[in-house]
Amino acid sequence: MSEIVRGVIAKAKGAPVSIEDIVIPDPGPGEVKVKIAACGVCHTDLHYREGAINDQFPYLLGHEAAGFVDLVGEGVTEVQAGDYVILNWRAVCGDCRACRRGRPWYCFNTHNADAKMTLVDGTQLSPALGIGAFADKTLVAAGQCTKVDRRAPAQVAGLLGCGVMAGLGAAINTGNVSHGDTVAVIGCGGVGDAAIAGARLAGASTIIAVDIDDHKLELAREFGATHTINSNNRDAVKGIQEFTNGFGADVVIDAVGRPETYEAAFYGRDLAGTVVLVGVPDPTMRLDLPLIDVFGRGGSLKSSWYGDCLPSRDFPMLIDLYLQGRLPLDRFVSEEIELDNVEAAFEKMHRGEVLRSVVVL
Repeated sequence: MSEIVRGVIAKAKGAPVSIEDIVIPDPGPGEVKVKIAACGVCHTDLHYREGAINDQFPYLLGHEAAGFVDLVGEGVTEVQAGDYVILNWRAVCGDCRACRRGRPWYCFNTHNADAKMTLVDGTQLSPALGIGAFADKTLVAAGQCTKVDRRAPAQVAGLLGCGVMAGLGAAINTGNVSHGDTVAVIGCGGVGDAAIAGARLAGASTIIAVDIDDHKLELAREFGATHTINSNNRDAVKGIQEFTNGFGADVVIDAVGRPETYEAAFYGRDLAGTVVLVGVPDPTMRLDLPLIDVFGRGGSLKSSWYGDCLPSRDFPMLIDLYLQGRLPLDRFVSEEIELDNVEAAFEKMHRGEVLRSVVVL
């Protein structure tokens, strides 16, 4: 039986979001209805509102969430009503070419719910990243629910659903940071600070934070940075080399995603080092590098999608680390807000005033 709940809707490109009544159908086969407890305000939601992803308006925004399974559809065995879950946008299919090669973190055919959530007039909604969690409840594919320890507050657990996982995974999974490595992270917002936290977890000996904001650099030290560079005042590449005995870092993570930051990452790494791009570039951006330098410096140039995570493996492990006091997820939460404050949270995020605003329901 369908249910009417509140949700944050983006109706047109660039227009302010609004709170609307939405209709949530009961889950069909392989689907789950989830009661949302908390959802982080992520840049990707702002990209949806701005029409930077596609133009399938209206959108039900929100995707970085944790909550409780409310109802399960036919054939669902992964979770049951009452389970505490983090939502993810990589519900691996198990059958695509990536999954068959044993690399499900690259799954090319991730699942979403088939049933459609709508406005009360019947207009179909496009849920952000197949989730749509700025709402009292949402409908997802069962594989988008990962059961975790309910001792972790939803405000922090939900952050693993996107931004924090992207940064942690960029260091641990994509960058393969290991004990004793030197690491530089360019861009110290939420994703960059998560990459710093990931590098610290992995045992990096030197972690260099690069940003243009001194306040963000101070926060980066709280997450594990051993050195900082304000690239407004100092050349980033020279600074990274100075802190690594003149060699450059073993792994450089670009959490901004602009040509100038990627170039700094490329030249700030050691010979045979690794560059990881986790910041999402604008589709119009282009990169110009001498091909002889790409060849001559060797190493790896990688992109990190969702931190190359496997939710069923990574979410429970990271929640355990949080509960052990080894992963400071709570430090990412700048403020807790209500649904009707999402638009204001977008403005704070755009101005760089917060790591994460979190909607608590």
